[in-house]
Amino acid sequence: MNRWSALALGAAFAGLAVTTACGPQTAADSATPEAASDTAASTDRAKVDPSRYLSQPLVTEIYTADPSAHVWDGKIYVYPSHDIDGPTPEDDLGAHFEMRDYRVLSMDSIGGKVTTHPVALDVKDVPWADKQMWAPDAARKNGTYFLYFPAKDKQGAFRIGVATSRSPVGPFKAAPQPIKGSFSIDPSVFTDDDGKSYMYFGGIWGGQLQRNVTGTYDPQGSKTDLEAPGKPALSPKVAAMADDMMEFAEKPRDVAILDKAGKPLLGGDADRRFFEAAWMHKYKGRYYLSYSTGDTHYLVYATGTSPYGPFTYQGRILEPTEGWTSHHSIVEWDGRWWLFYHDTQLSGTTRLRNVKVTELFYNPDGTIKTINPMLK
Repeated sequence: MNRWSALALGAAFAGLAVTTACGPQTAADSATPEAASDTAASTDRAKVDPSRYLSQPLVTEIYTADPSAHVWDGKIYVYPSHDIDGPTPEDDLGAHFEMRDYRVLSMDSIGGKVTTHPVALDVKDVPWADKQMWAPDAARKNGTYFLYFPAKDKQGAFRIGVATSRSPVGPFKAAPQPIKGSFSIDPSVFTDDDGKSYMYFGGIWGGQLQRNVTGTYDPQGSKTDLEAPGKPALSPKVAAMADDMMEFAEKPRDVAILDKAGKPLLGGDADRRFFEAAWMHKYKGRYYLSYSTGDTHYLVYATGTSPYGPFTYQGRILEPTEGWTSHHSIVEWDGRWWLFYHDTQLSGTTRLRNVKVTELFYNPDGTIKTINPMLK
């Protein structure tokens, strides 16, 4: 059991109240509709054996997923999705992920107290958005914090929006329109050593990447991918950000992911090809593009020498967790590297997930040691 597992075990499963920005609170204390849908967390955690898991949930009073972690001024901020239990039946396009707001988590140290802050942004306060506030990310520049998020517009197409705040935990004020030229899901913003920022985004199946291949959203497009297993798989997209961080500075371009022979990964290579959840980090001068393989449930990575790629596939970061989805971030804190991810330990239900963290290790050659999220 790793250090975080031992520290969190008692807090998550011995009935200890989790601290929120409004004071100590357990799920059963809340009276809001959102909290009512979250109360299963406190009910269901007694049903599982926590010693089965490598790490324990960061918070238990709400359901969280898709954690984007950042370190600012020595403090760790996590920007997750906020899962809720809605009425929509599960399907392959993710209609059952009905999230409608964001809550930021913060902590002074890995394994320390985690604060769940009030609502940072609600879908009702985004003029162009209709529903499904999926996986977000955040960035900081010149004292302003930027929250990037996907949501479906009134026509049912995913677009990417941006909201700003002077505080890392919000509240955030959304721009009146989505980012021009944006589409699909899972925005992730990487700022390089020279201060230039890039957004990576995209996802197939419910993420609609396959419905935007012409540059215009096609609601009648494929439900899955290009339906061409012998041809190059769909790629994540990347675009440099404008100086104000509110728009793209260029037209998004494909991010090529290649095998060791320099050939593009194929659509039928489900164990390695891109599905969703692109994340970029840099280690010893090398760029690491990591992502989820979706229906095969791996977190994998590829490396390159430029933020634009191409990237060569290297291997797996995380074996499958409990739950259908896998989504992550990688961040350095206190001289060590950490993987934030999610599973369904608290609920056992696909749509109700919980964020976790575990330490990530590199081999001497810069490859990443594969992590098994289950101990037994």
